[in-house]
Amino acid sequence: MAIKTRITELLGIEHPIVQGGMQWVGYAEMAAPVSNAGGLGLLTALTQPTPEDLAKEIQRTKDMTDKPFGVNLTILPAIKPPPYAEYRQAIIEGGIKIVETAGYKPQEHVDEFKKHGIKVIHKCTAVRHALSAERMGVDAISIDGFECAGHPGEDDIPGLILIPAAADKVKIPMLASGGIGDGRGLAAALALGADGINMGTRFCVTKEAPIHENFKKQMVENDERDTKLIFRTLHNTARVMKNKVSEEVVAIESKGGAKFEDVQHLVAGVRGRKAMEEGDADDGIWSAGMIQGLIHDIPSVQELIDRIVSDAEEIIKKRMSNFVVS
Repeated sequence: MAIKTRITELLGIEHPIVQGGMQWVGYAEMAAPVSNAGGLGLLTALTQPTPEDLAKEIQRTKDMTDKPFGVNLTILPAIKPPPYAEYRQAIIEGGIKIVETAGYKPQEHVDEFKKHGIKVIHKCTAVRHALSAERMGVDAISIDGFECAGHPGEDDIPGLILIPAAADKVKIPMLASGGIGDGRGLAAALALGADGINMGTRFCVTKEAPIHENFKKQMVENDERDTKLIFRTLHNTARVMKNKVSEEVVAIESKGGAKFEDVQHLVAGVRGRKAMEEGDADDGIWSAGMIQGLIHDIPSVQELIDRIVSDAEEIIKKRMSNFVVS
């Protein structure tokens, strides 16, 4: 049995499983194994220092897989924004056929990608944003429940509500994201109206994930309570792993009147990357979702995807059918 959905048809993949874009994780070493295992692997454009480096990473990924893979391009407001147009051009010239966009006002990028026949998945944290993306002309959306790692938005709507709420209104294919990391999550997402799943944290805890083993082991040890919400008072909420640094950020914010400058030294990307490379899970900010509570091992990507699909099939074919009485 295979699980075929609008997402597998749209993206040309075997399983309805996508590896979301992740800063400092979305390298060829992560994306290629996911694609080789039948899912969709994604490079993260802004993890590469320059558009030229992204072009090289795209080629490196092509050398590692002949299956479909894509690139995440996250657009965020900044005083000195990255050269988004040049990153976009590197994606187009690299022959990429699938892009995950996220963030602020992506219309310009969506239009350019569509002109070149690229399928666009837009990541959203609210139904209204999903509908806006649909009107914008994207091919699919990824809806992020409040359980997710990274930025869950400011509405605090968990996936059990958000996924079916979006499914009721959005007509294009939809991925469910946040709090999903096993076959139960895939089966539940499909039952709630999604066409597949988008996972980040769970893929971080695999043998191939290009992060220090200490972080992987810490996420296995953690449970669903081991995250912190930072930047709440700045209206830019982010869910990260609970550690000394994130607790310090929350403490500063709890005093009231905090500005970004008050926590900048704690949340700087350079500090987080250094901690990740050196394996000090207490010395930087690291995005992680509540799904940590359901992560109990560090499998290969192939083992993980095979298990998720097999378990989901078992639930759909056997366990759920047993509840229906003639």
